[in-house]
Amino acid sequence: MADLTPQDMAAKLLASGFERSGPMAAALTDPIADTPMVVTLDQLRPYDHDPRVTRNPAYEEIKASIRERGLDAPPAITRRPGEPHYIIRNGGNTRLAILRELWAETKDERFFRVPCLFRPWPARGEIVALTGHLAENELRGGLTFIERALGVEKAREFYEQEAGQALSQSELARRLSADGFPVPQSHISRMGDAVRYLLPAIPTLLYGGLGRHQVERLAVLRKACERTWDRRALSRDVSVDFASLFQDVLSQFDAQPDTFSPQRMQDELVGQMAELLGADYDTLALEIDDSESRQRALTSEPPPVNPPTPAMPTPPVALASSRQPMPASAPSAGGAAAPATAPPQPEPAAAPREERDDERLQAHIVSPAPTTDRLQSIQRMVADQMGDKLPDFAANVLHAIPVQAGGLYPISDVWYIEPGLDAPDRLRVHIAQFAREIADEAAAADHVEPRDSGIGFVCVVASEGRSLPAFARAVLTLLHALSAASLPATGLDRARLADELGPLLHGHGGTSGRLSDAGLVKLFRLLRLARRLLDLETDAPPCATDNGA
Repeated sequence: MADLTPQDMAAKLLASGFERSGPMAAALTDPIADTPMVVTLDQLRPYDHDPRVTRNPAYEEIKASIRERGLDAPPAITRRPGEPHYIIRNGGNTRLAILRELWAETKDERFFRVPCLFRPWPARGEIVALTGHLAENELRGGLTFIERALGVEKAREFYEQEAGQALSQSELARRLSADGFPVPQSHISRMGDAVRYLLPAIPTLLYGGLGRHQVERLAVLRKACERTWDRRALSRDVSVDFASLFQDVLSQFDAQPDTFSPQRMQDELVGQMAELLGADYDTLALEIDDSESRQRALTSEPPPVNPPTPAMPTPPVALASSRQPMPASAPSAGGAAAPATAPPQPEPAAAPREERDDERLQAHIVSPAPTTDRLQSIQRMVADQMGDKLPDFAANVLHAIPVQAGGLYPISDVWYIEPGLDAPDRLRVHIAQFAREIADEAAAADHVEPRDSGIGFVCVVASEGRSLPAFARAVLTLLHALSAASLPATGLDRARLADELGPLLHGHGGTSGRLSDAGLVKLFRLLRLARRLLDLETDAPPCATDNGA
């Protein structure tokens, strides 16, 4: 048999027996491991259960960034088995919508062909995708309360399909936490009330950003009014049920959140209830307020007002009194033994103890932080929505050694990094600000410039740097060494840093002064944030960071 030529081999391979046929052979099998690939906008679809319904508040900023820089780190994609299109895996629908807009506006190929990281569809695909989108949207741009509530209700549906049975709120909270989106059980209860009772009446108000605390107030009010209605309506023939009345009254207030008044809504609801039930308005209002107070006491989480006392050292006076023996029973005038009574508590010791606690608290404050009750309340609300817990300086100071230093970014804990700060771009902003404030102690803040690379700043000193005061030169040399800049700063001699570092930090010897206590705290915080920034950029996968949600 004659040897086959290359042409003959090619002809045999292209024969009909080797042709692809059937639906299974028409599509290539998806990779079984994380794989970089390029997809077009035609092949990519948004995640259909995306919890974000409203426009991302940072939409225009993200669009401007993508227009100028391109997609720094495109979102991860995946594909359901048997479906023709890829979908966004966890967070990125906003970026996909922006890419479509930019492609329609510019026809620039860089907005049409997107290099992505494909990740295989997991065994628990729908749950993993939904919780991933919830967590990513919360981190990147935040969700309104109702968007979060709808996402949690959809997750409940998926979990119940997986388990084959209904889930309690505590079990739902446990499963959400295990899949990376922790939600307190009390929040889940309010979310369910918002979806069932509030969303049909006030969609504009909820999607406009009505917060958890106002939703909670409406939910508690509804239950209190319903309880009063059920009790009073038993003896009367009313033409409407409470559910319809509540929906009708609430829908009248479906406007933007900044114009919504819960008190006006309550007044209108109580007024109509009083008319239908033939009751006195004031009497009905007092009854509802009392029921509402009981309901709130049963369902609300008590705020941790004071630090727990068991961990506090007991003052010597209290210790001495606690060791005193119980007085024996003494005979009374009638000869009967009087019952033994416990010795009175040493109340005078309370004041010195509180004074000592306050002294210890003040001793850990380097300088007062310019904050307000309103700002702290907003921070607590944001933490509640995120399911996070803010560090309580007053509660923790006697158990740890946190500090509080003033400045643009006050420091309540040198080590703790808030979730909203834990991103390279945000870390660089804070690091640069701390560097400027440290340099400002030496009147040299103008020599520190922020950067979008490195750890966030560089020191710019021209040849006149050698004529700077010794303290300013030492501070700038230290900051320049920390910045790890590739180019040396003219006028700064790093070789002298070994001589100036000790005096700069503890003040002994050398020709320069030393940093203030507040400056030293800011230096510690700068180092902590820089270490975290470098860890993130060293360990981050190719698509871990991006322009936005």
